Amino acid sequence: MPSAYWNGQLIADSADTVVVEGNHYFPRECVDPALLTDSATTTWCPWKGTANYFTLVVDGERNPDAVWYYADPKPEAEMVRDRVAFWHGVEIRD
Repeated sequence: MPSAYWNGQLIADSADTVVVEGNHYFPRECVDPALLTDSATTTWCPWKGTANYFTLVVDGERNPDAVWYYADPKPEAEMVRDRVAFWHGVEIRD
């Protein structure tokens, strides 16, 4: 089952991930909301739409914009709706 770790702490695990462009998108409910802080950062993907970000906070340490999601994905990317993906040092283990 894919799992996401940062700073030695389990952030998310689920047998229900969707892999898009090599990234595991975990169901949003798999991540403890206490670990996430809103970020003003957004980026644009031509086929998925606007990505929004969270800063990951574990034991007081911050990992800015390490979590991204598509709040309103384009129709061809509907499979990532209500899911989050990770980067910036977050380790994904299968």
